[in-house]
This record gives sequence, C-alpha cells and structure tokens, in this order.
Amino acid sequence: MLVRLRIPRSLGPVTAVQTRSNPDREPRWRDARLVWTADGWDWWEAPVTVENPVHGYRWLVVLAGGAQRWVNAAGFHDIEVPDADDFRFTGYPAPPAWLPGTVLYQVFPDRFARSSAADDRALPDWAIPAKWTDPVDPEPPGRSQQFYGGDLDGIVEHLDHLIGLGVTVLYLTPFFAARSNHRYDSVDFNRVDPLLGGDEALIRLVGAAHSHGIRVIGDLTTNHCGDGHEWFRAALGDPEAPESEFFYWLDDAHTQYVSWLGVPSLPKFNWASPELRRRFIDGPDSVVAHWLKPPFRLDGWRIDVSNMTGRYLADDFNTEVRRIIRRTMVEVNPDTMLLGESTNDAAPDFPGDAWHGAMTYGNFTRPLWGWLSRPGRVAKGGIGFAREQVPALTGRQFVAQHQAFTAAFPWRSRLATMNALDTHDTPRFGGGALPGAVPVALGLSVTVPGIPVVWAGDEFGLVGEDGETSRTPMPWSDLAGDTLAAYRAVLALRRAHPVLSDGGFRWVHVGDDAIAFIRESAAESVLVLATRAADRIRLPLGVVLGAEESRLLHGPAVLTAHPSIDEADGFLELDAPGISFTAWSLPGVQLPDPA
Repeated sequence: MLVRLRIPRSLGPVTAVQTRSNPDREPRWRDARLVWTADGWDWWEAPVTVENPVHGYRWLVVLAGGAQRWVNAAGFHDIEVPDADDFRFTGYPAPPAWLPGTVLYQVFPDRFARSSAADDRALPDWAIPAKWTDPVDPEPPGRSQQFYGGDLDGIVEHLDHLIGLGVTVLYLTPFFAARSNHRYDSVDFNRVDPLLGGDEALIRLVGAAHSHGIRVIGDLTTNHCGDGHEWFRAALGDPEAPESEFFYWLDDAHTQYVSWLGVPSLPKFNWASPELRRRFIDGPDSVVAHWLKPPFRLDGWRIDVSNMTGRYLADDFNTEVRRIIRRTMVEVNPDTMLLGESTNDAAPDFPGDAWHGAMTYGNFTRPLWGWLSRPGRVAKGGIGFAREQVPALTGRQFVAQHQAFTAAFPWRSRLATMNALDTHDTPRFGGGALPGAVPVALGLSVTVPGIPVVWAGDEFGLVGEDGETSRTPMPWSDLAGDTLAAYRAVLALRRAHPVLSDGGFRWVHVGDDAIAFIRESAAESVLVLATRAADRIRLPLGVVLGAEESRLLHGPAVLTAHPSIDEADGFLELDAPGISFTAWSLPGVQLPDPA
C-alpha cells in the first residue's frame, strides 16, 4: 500500500523521509520519495506492506543537520514515540459505505411520543403512570418505574420531524419486554414490549422510516438481562438447569449472583456458555439475527456497556463475543452497523474487527464540556467526570484530550464513532453551557471526524441535571424558540458537504478561546472556526490553501486573505465577534498524479 505525507516547506530543508511500520512488533523501515511540490508543500510517498490484521505505521522526517521529527496519529513530535498512537491500517472487512455519512438521532421510546393506541393498554403492576406534562421523578421507585406511555407508533407520527432535521439513522433504546421504563432489564429478547405496540409496531416503524431513507438500529444488552427473564428464572436456585451456565453464581445453591454494578435486577451473563452464545449471538436463529431479518429489518445494533461484556475477574471473552456478533450480522445482512458503548478509553476494544464505532465520552463529549461549560459545573451520572466536576479546559486542553483519546482508533473507526453532546445516560449539555455555546458544540459534532448525535429533545432546548432528568418527554405542544432552527441549519452542513463525513482532518489553529481545523478532499475543503469568546486569528496564507476563493457556509466570523508579492508574507485573518461557530467552503486539494 502506498501512503503519502504532505510537509510544509516552512519546516525547512528535509533530507530524508521514511515510514516505520511494525509487523509482528518488529520495526521495518521504507524510504519515501518526493513525488510533488505545490503551493508551498512537498508530497512524499512510500510503500507500506500490511502484514497483520491491525498494522501500525508512522513517519520519520529528517531535517537538515540531522534533527528527527516523528508524525503519528497523535501529531508531530520531536522525540521518539510509543507504538500505541501509530496510524493504523486494519485488514478486517470494511464497514458499510453509508456509515460515515450518518446523522444519528437517539430516542428513548417511553418519552418521545404517545399514539392514541396507548390509551387502551392496561398498565403492568410495576408502572407508575404519569401525564405527559408531569416532571420526571429522579428518585426510586419512580426513577425506573415512572411511565409516560410513549410508543413506537408515536415515533411514526413524528417522522416528519426527523426528516426535517436531516436524520439518517434512528437509534432506539431497548424495545424489548421488560419491567422498567428504560427496558435495559429485558424479560424477553424475542418480542417487542406490548406497551410499545408489540412486534407489529416495530415492523410499521422500520417500514415507514425506510420509506423516507432513514435506517433504524436497536439497543442490545449483551452484558446482562433482567431478573425477570425466562433464562434467569429457570436458573435461579436450580444448578441443574441448562440456563444455569448463562450466569455467574456466588453460592452453590445458585441463589446469589453477579449483577451489573451490583444492581440485583440486572444479572450478568457468563459468555463461557456455548448455549448462551447459540441462543443470543451466534447464527441465524440467534437474538442478534432475529431482528435484522424480515419482517423487522433493523439496520444494526448499539451494544450496551460493550466494554463490560464478557469480562469478569479472570474471564475475558469480549473479543470473542463482539466478533461473533458481527459475524452473525454479516451473515444476515452485511450492510448493517454495529456500535459499542465504551464510556472511557474505548480505543483498545476498537481495532476494526467488530465494532464499527464507539459510543464513548472521553474523546469528544467530556473535553467539549470542559471547554464550553460554565465554570464550576457539576455533572452527575453516566458522563463519567471525576468527582462529578466538569474541569475548566482551555481550547488547547480540549484538543489535547481529543487527540489523546482518538489517536489509537483506526481512521475508519474514528469516522464511525459518536460525537455526542449528551445522551440518555448523561445530563444535557445545554443546561450548564456557556451562553451561546450550544450551536458551537453542535457545529463541532457535525464537523469533527465522527457521527453527529442528537439526543431527542436537545433540538428543543431541553435540560436535565443527570441521566434520568434528561429523559424528559418531548414538548410537542410548545416548539417555540431558535434552537430548532439552529439544529436544522447546522445539521444541513453535513448533508450538503460530503467532505465532513469522510474528508481528511488537519488542525490549523489551537488557542485558549479559539480552535480552527480543515476537512479536506479533492472535491472540496471546509474550514471551521469555533470560538468561546471574541478572537482574531492570523495564519500564514499557505496553511489554508484556496482561502482567497472561500465561500461562507455558516456563522458570523469574517475571513480575510491578505496576499503578498512575496508569497511567504501572505496571511489569512479570521475575526470572530464572540462565541461562535463558522464554516467556509474552499476548493479541494490538488493531489499528486497517482502514477
């Protein structure tokens, strides 16, 4: 495989360029050759032989006088760096071609919309009924049992809203029969909860969504089930039951068991069991396959707490489980997506062998909050801040944390990883953001490599101080305000400019209050400026090629090119009037002749 490195001539004379790859963990060097010079940049090219399923490489640049510089996925270095942040080729099958262009919309079915059919359904004994306008009860038992009655047909009735936002993938939190409003405690993985309308309602929803070009993915708990699940009820207190091997037991009588974070209603699966694998994840008759096939035709899965799946003490079946899940999905429909939840350092589990992308917070969500939240903000619950305190970060720290958590991802996994401002497990970003920061944060989620995510209600300005109070019923009767218009305008950039889905990525300015980067392809480039205060940035003109031909796409900042007779003295000025997100379209990058 041929790889290329573009080096600015302003770096100084370069005497040699090499790739250092690491097949079988033994370094191998290949010389690069200068293949083209244009617009103040030198293009170097070298072959890399990909020998392992995950194959890392980096660049060595030797300057006049012998100084060595290293380039890897974490950036540009003047010291030798570890292998962990090397660029990665992955030899595993590629994800679906449509995946990088995803705009994902997350729905918590009980709180999205209630069809008229919900009025005729009898409530189970666990449900505490609530009116649509009642406040969310964050305390047990209401926390998991307060029931608003949203259903799948209610989602169908509001698909026009998703279409207007430009959504391409609808992500449903669990729809299985359960004993809670969140349904992560499934009692039956083979049927849709009757409270949501049953199997026929899911068929109607997926069919209606597909007719409008929207894919639908479900949410599967491979780490645990509910304590009311038939498998667990059969095994509890009966060591001879076939299902007994599905779980971890703490006593010989099989009455004490391991559960998710000690929550008794969520017994943890033991993936050493071949029978559990057969029923749940392996082959055409498994749960994984069942919902991807007709008549349901789901387009993929998000796997809950994928980082914990298959892991307990000395056991670690995580790699086996995720690969079996993906193999089963490919056998049923290879054009499906697989996302794994891993809320902290996700990269070690994402080499491209199974999960296409991560639902994670360390790489984007937490550093974004640190840069764009009010000082002293408290963030409770699943977002994962130490001591529930949002640290006050500069723009430099935001970028440093983002790079630290994304460098070890293969590029195609990075393109499929979720850029979430918040989710159903976290407080809502807008509730403690700096004034005017929501459009900035949204703009970054749309333009930084990865999948932009809208957690239902963010577009209406809903707030919540933790993962439970953020699960607010949608305010369909009161849609006033500018937030929805801002969401529509910014998300439209993603649809109109494919370079934001799969183009290259290069930082051009990192400061405390302003960051700027460019997404590049041969067809088009997009320059992005995000600020949290008024700022004026000056860049050498050659850093952003084609700036003289820029076209404003969105935002208030002003771009001014100042060319010079002496090309080295030309500069580009970006002037932002305050907290803002701005994007410009530029000509595409002229590439060397492939020959």
